[in-house]
Amino acid sequence: FFLMAAINEVRNFVNNEFVAPLSGEYFDSYNPSTGKVLNHIPDSAEADVENAVTAANNAFQGWSNTPKETRSALLNTIATLIESRLDEFAAAESADQGKPVSLAKMIDIPRAVTNFRFFAGAILHHEDMSTHIDGVAINYTISQPVGVAGLISPWNLPLYLLTWKIAPAIATGNTCVCKPSEVTSLTAFMLCSVIKEAGVPPGVINMIFGTGAKAGNALCVHPRVPLISFTGGTKTGE
Repeated sequence: FFLMAAINEVRNFVNNEFVAPLSGEYFDSYNPSTGKVLNHIPDSAEADVENAVTAANNAFQGWSNTPKETRSALLNTIATLIESRLDEFAAAESADQGKPVSLAKMIDIPRAVTNFRFFAGAILHHEDMSTHIDGVAINYTISQPVGVAGLISPWNLPLYLLTWKIAPAIATGNTCVCKPSEVTSLTAFMLCSVIKEAGVPPGVINMIFGTGAKAGNALCVHPRVPLISFTGGTKTGE
């Protein structure tokens, strides 16, 4: 997983495979407590996003038709695997983001676990509604997955807020392409190994690393991404 003494070469995660950016270009991110290079981050661009969206789009029909019990079980498996590696995830979050290991171990990583467990349970108990109005009409709601969700998460709570987006998206039958903050990518990269080990089908969760200006923008304007969840600054959002 993660070696404190090493520089981690982060890879994109597309269709359950770890792949280099098509350009072959990387940039450095740093341990804020030491100022030393911690990770080499893919400088992903439009072509990388295109491949990830294609993988997610191809996986959508199968995943959206997967029984909710199966989806729930996979979310619980992801939660258990993260929890079993609490110390590794906490150490990586601390080195990458700068917060104390104790804080990551007490809040960030456990809450990421809770995100998956909460939505694993919620999807089993979700109900649509119908109401009879004045004896002349019936109003009803039908909940359906949208398609490919583009999920863009910030630097301050890297794994916690990323999983807060992933868990409900996939629990409800959507597939996703994630773009974590380029300055705190390490725990998202580690999460990819957990996703693969848990047995999540290829293409359901894809991870593209890079800057907001290139990778993030390409994801936001993509015509096959009907849903965007973004947490970040107002200027970037505009």
